[in-house]
Amino acid sequence: MVKSAVAGEASPTSVADQAMERYADGDETAFATLYDQVAPRLYRFAARQLQSRAAAEDVVQQALLQIHVARAQFTRGAAVLPWAYAIVRRLVIDLTRRRGREDLRADLAQEAEGPSGAAAPDEAVYRMRSEAALRRDLLGLPPALREAFELLKLEGLSVAESAEVLGITRGMVKIRAHRATVALRRAHLARERAPSELASAPQPVGEGEAT
Repeated sequence: MVKSAVAGEASPTSVADQAMERYADGDETAFATLYDQVAPRLYRFAARQLQSRAAAEDVVQQALLQIHVARAQFTRGAAVLPWAYAIVRRLVIDLTRRRGREDLRADLAQEAEGPSGAAAPDEAVYRMRSEAALRRDLLGLPPALREAFELLKLEGLSVAESAEVLGITRGMVKIRAHRATVALRRAHLARERAPSELASAPQPVGEGEAT
Protein backbone atom coordinates (compact mmCIF):
# COMPACT_ATOMS: atom_id res chain seq x y z
CA MET A 1 0.00 0.00 0.00
CA VAL A 2 1.17 3.49 -0.82
CA LYS A 3 1.23 5.28 2.50
CA SER A 4 2.68 8.45 3.93
CA ALA A 5 4.59 8.26 7.21
CA VAL A 6 2.96 11.52 8.27
CA ALA A 7 -0.60 10.49 7.47
CA GLY A 8 -1.48 10.05 11.11
CA GLU A 9 -0.36 13.49 12.16
CA ALA A 10 -2.97 16.13 12.88
CA SER A 11 -2.61 18.47 9.90
CA PRO A 12 -5.10 20.00 7.49
CA THR A 13 -5.65 18.11 4.25
CA SER A 14 -4.09 20.00 1.37
CA VAL A 15 -5.66 20.63 -2.00
CA ALA A 16 -3.19 18.16 -3.49
CA ASP A 17 -4.17 15.47 -0.98
CA GLN A 18 -7.84 15.97 -1.68
CA ALA A 19 -7.25 15.82 -5.43
CA MET A 20 -5.18 12.65 -5.06
CA GLU A 21 -7.92 10.96 -3.05
CA ARG A 22 -10.51 11.85 -5.69
CA TYR A 23 -8.17 10.67 -8.43
CA ALA A 24 -7.54 7.40 -6.58
CA ASP A 25 -11.31 6.93 -6.35
CA GLY A 26 -11.60 7.17 -10.13
CA ASP A 27 -12.36 10.86 -10.63
CA GLU A 28 -10.36 11.57 -13.79
CA THR A 29 -11.09 15.30 -13.59
CA ALA A 30 -9.12 15.50 -10.33
CA PHE A 31 -5.86 14.93 -12.22
CA ALA A 32 -5.80 18.51 -13.52
CA THR A 33 -5.89 19.85 -9.96
CA LEU A 34 -3.32 17.31 -8.80
CA TYR A 35 -1.02 18.24 -11.67
CA ASP A 36 -1.26 21.96 -10.93
CA GLN A 37 -0.49 21.36 -7.27
CA VAL A 38 2.46 18.97 -7.52
CA ALA A 39 4.05 19.17 -10.99
CA PRO A 40 5.67 22.64 -10.65
CA ARG A 41 7.22 21.71 -7.29
CA LEU A 42 8.47 18.37 -8.57
CA TYR A 43 9.95 20.07 -11.62
CA ARG A 44 11.85 22.63 -9.54
CA PHE A 45 13.27 19.89 -7.35
CA ALA A 46 14.32 17.73 -10.31
CA ALA A 47 15.76 20.68 -12.23
CA ARG A 48 17.99 21.67 -9.31
CA GLN A 49 19.23 18.11 -8.96
CA LEU A 50 19.82 17.48 -12.64
CA GLN A 51 20.70 20.99 -13.86
CA SER A 52 18.78 20.20 -17.04
CA ARG A 53 15.30 21.42 -17.92
CA ALA A 54 14.69 18.69 -20.47
CA ALA A 55 15.77 15.92 -18.09
CA ALA A 56 13.66 17.41 -15.28
CA GLU A 57 10.58 17.49 -17.50
CA ASP A 58 11.10 13.85 -18.44
CA VAL A 59 11.49 12.86 -14.80
CA VAL A 60 8.29 14.64 -13.78
CA GLN A 61 6.35 12.96 -16.57
CA GLN A 62 7.66 9.56 -15.47
CA ALA A 63 6.75 10.33 -11.86
CA LEU A 64 3.21 11.32 -12.80
CA LEU A 65 2.88 8.11 -14.79
CA GLN A 66 3.96 6.09 -11.76
CA ILE A 67 1.45 7.96 -9.62
CA HIS A 68 -1.26 7.16 -12.15
CA VAL A 69 -0.37 3.47 -12.24
CA ALA A 70 -0.30 3.18 -8.42
CA ARG A 71 -3.22 5.48 -7.66
CA ALA A 72 -5.57 2.67 -6.62
CA GLN A 73 -3.13 1.75 -3.82
CA PHE A 74 -2.94 5.28 -2.44
CA THR A 75 -3.95 5.35 1.23
CA ARG A 76 -6.80 7.74 1.96
CA GLY A 77 -5.74 10.34 4.48
CA ALA A 78 -2.07 10.13 3.45
CA ALA A 79 -0.01 13.05 2.15
CA VAL A 80 0.75 12.88 -1.56
CA LEU A 81 3.73 15.26 -1.71
CA PRO A 82 6.27 13.15 0.23
CA TRP A 83 5.33 10.16 -1.91
CA ALA A 84 5.65 12.18 -5.12
CA TYR A 85 9.01 13.65 -4.09
CA ALA A 86 10.30 10.18 -3.21
CA ILE A 87 9.36 8.94 -6.68
CA VAL A 88 11.14 11.86 -8.33
CA ARG A 89 14.19 11.38 -6.13
CA ARG A 90 14.51 7.73 -7.17
CA LEU A 91 14.13 8.65 -10.84
CA VAL A 92 16.77 11.37 -10.51
CA ILE A 93 19.21 8.94 -8.89
CA ASP A 94 18.61 6.36 -11.62
CA LEU A 95 19.03 8.92 -14.39
CA THR A 96 22.20 10.34 -12.89
CA ARG A 97 23.72 6.89 -12.63
CA ARG A 98 22.85 6.06 -16.24
CA ARG A 99 23.96 9.23 -17.93
CA GLY A 100 26.45 10.89 -15.61
CA ARG A 101 26.23 14.43 -14.29
CA GLU A 102 28.44 15.95 -17.00
CA ASP A 103 26.05 14.76 -19.69
CA LEU A 104 23.08 16.13 -17.77
CA ARG A 105 24.74 19.55 -17.65
CA ALA A 106 25.07 19.68 -21.43
CA ASP A 107 22.21 22.09 -21.91
CA LEU A 108 22.90 24.15 -18.76
CA ALA A 109 25.37 26.47 -20.50
CA GLN A 110 22.93 27.10 -23.32
CA GLU A 111 20.07 27.77 -20.90
CA ALA A 112 22.27 30.09 -18.80
CA GLU A 113 22.98 32.28 -21.83
CA GLY A 114 19.31 33.16 -22.07
CA PRO A 115 17.74 35.15 -24.90
CA SER A 116 19.88 37.80 -26.54
CA GLY A 117 18.83 41.41 -26.26
CA ALA A 118 19.36 44.57 -24.27
CA ALA A 119 21.53 44.42 -21.19
CA ALA A 120 19.66 43.78 -17.94
CA PRO A 121 19.68 46.34 -15.12
CA ASP A 122 22.48 46.02 -12.56
CA GLU A 123 20.11 44.66 -9.92
CA ALA A 124 18.86 41.91 -12.24
CA VAL A 125 22.43 41.00 -13.20
CA TYR A 126 23.45 40.80 -9.55
CA ARG A 127 20.44 38.60 -8.74
CA MET A 128 21.21 36.26 -11.63
CA ARG A 129 24.84 35.96 -10.54
CA SER A 130 23.80 35.31 -6.93
CA GLU A 131 21.36 32.60 -7.99
CA ALA A 132 24.00 31.02 -10.23
CA ALA A 133 26.48 31.06 -7.34
CA LEU A 134 23.95 29.38 -5.06
CA ARG A 135 23.32 26.69 -7.65
CA ARG A 136 27.05 26.04 -7.91
CA ASP A 137 27.38 25.89 -4.12
CA LEU A 138 24.47 23.47 -3.88
CA LEU A 139 25.98 21.22 -6.52
CA GLY A 140 29.20 21.24 -4.54
CA LEU A 141 27.51 19.77 -1.48
CA PRO A 142 27.41 16.02 -0.85
CA PRO A 143 24.10 14.70 -2.27
CA ALA A 144 22.80 13.71 1.17
CA LEU A 145 23.22 17.24 2.54
CA ARG A 146 21.92 18.91 -0.62
CA GLU A 147 18.71 16.88 -0.71
CA ALA A 148 17.86 17.57 2.94
CA PHE A 149 18.52 21.30 2.52
CA GLU A 150 16.47 21.57 -0.67
CA LEU A 151 13.47 19.68 0.66
CA LEU A 152 13.36 21.72 3.88
CA LYS A 153 14.49 25.17 2.80
CA LEU A 154 13.58 25.38 -0.87
CA GLU A 155 10.63 23.02 -1.28
CA GLY A 156 9.03 23.88 2.04
CA LEU A 157 8.45 20.32 3.23
CA SER A 158 8.27 19.66 6.94
CA VAL A 159 10.97 17.71 8.76
CA ALA A 160 8.65 14.69 8.93
CA GLU A 161 7.84 14.85 5.21
CA SER A 162 11.50 15.27 4.29
CA ALA A 163 12.41 12.30 6.45
CA GLU A 164 9.83 10.20 4.62
CA VAL A 165 11.13 11.24 1.21
CA LEU A 166 14.75 10.46 2.13
CA GLY A 167 14.02 7.36 4.18
CA ILE A 168 15.90 8.63 7.25
CA THR A 169 15.02 9.81 10.74
CA ARG A 170 13.79 13.33 11.48
CA GLY A 171 16.86 13.98 13.58
CA MET A 172 19.13 13.06 10.69
CA VAL A 173 17.19 15.40 8.39
CA LYS A 174 17.87 18.26 10.80
CA ILE A 175 21.55 17.38 11.07
CA ARG A 176 22.04 17.19 7.31
CA ALA A 177 20.15 20.42 6.66
CA HIS A 178 22.19 22.20 9.34
CA ARG A 179 25.47 20.96 7.90
CA ALA A 180 24.39 22.06 4.44
CA THR A 181 23.46 25.50 5.75
CA VAL A 182 26.86 25.88 7.42
CA ALA A 183 28.67 24.80 4.25
CA LEU A 184 26.67 27.20 2.08
CA ARG A 185 27.29 30.06 4.50
CA ARG A 186 31.03 29.38 4.42
CA ALA A 187 31.02 29.32 0.61
CA HIS A 188 29.15 32.62 0.52
CA LEU A 189 31.55 34.29 2.99
CA ALA A 190 34.55 33.03 1.03
CA ARG A 191 33.08 34.52 -2.13
CA GLU A 192 32.46 37.85 -0.39
CA ARG A 193 36.03 37.99 0.94
CA ALA A 194 37.67 37.20 -2.37
CA PRO A 195 37.10 40.60 -4.10
CA SER A 196 38.34 42.60 -1.08
CA GLU A 197 41.44 40.43 -0.74
CA LEU A 198 42.12 40.85 -4.44
CA ALA A 199 41.73 44.62 -4.20
CA SER A 200 44.12 44.86 -1.23
CA ALA A 201 46.80 42.71 -2.85
CA PRO A 202 49.91 44.53 -4.24
CA GLN A 203 49.40 45.41 -7.88
CA PRO A 204 52.07 44.50 -10.44
CA VAL A 205 54.09 47.47 -11.73
CA GLY A 206 53.84 48.03 -15.46
CA GLU A 207 56.86 48.61 -17.66
CA GLY A 208 56.18 52.33 -17.89
CA GLU A 209 55.66 52.69 -14.14
CA ALA A 210 58.97 51.34 -12.91
CA THR A 211 60.89 53.79 -10.74
